[in-house]
Amino acid sequence: MEKLQYELLTLPSYKAMGVKWEGPYTEVGSLKNVILQMSDRVGELPSAVEPEVQLGLSYHLRPDGFVHYSVFRVEEEQEVPEGMVDIRVPEMTYLKVLHEKGQDFDHTYTKIYQWFKQNDYIPFKEPGVDYFDDLPIKHERYPVDRDLDDPHFEILIPVSKSV
Repeated sequence: MEKLQYELLTLPSYKAMGVKWEGPYTEVGSLKNVILQMSDRVGELPSAVEPEVQLGLSYHLRPDGFVHYSVFRVEEEQEVPEGMVDIRVPEMTYLKVLHEKGQDFDHTYTKIYQWFKQNDYIPFKEPGVDYFDDLPIKHERYPVDRDLDDPHFEILIPVSKSV
């Protein structure tokens, strides 16, 4: 197994648009269709900032599953196309990890959990919000031309300094 590269970085606030999916883990198979549908619809976002990079923003807000936004970053003036939603992501500091082709997805996330145990950071939680996962917010950046059966992508976990 290759050693993962860890990087801390702060990204500015941004606006994104796309399709929202919410459901239990038992229905997560339908999420792939939502992601593919959004890949096909990027042309409806003429002010997409990086049309070659699709974002998957997951928020573990339910005990049996999560809320997922399959989106693209857009300029402020972008109108919301029919059937899409917009989301504002605030400026945050992230732990960034590259998941390489050929790596096991679960292994990558296990290594991320281990990183938190060994460093002075904790996964960020919005105050007053109940989350149902040890990594409550997961942002992933996918190249649109990825191999869907063996993807490579960036994982961005919002972090806070532990007290």
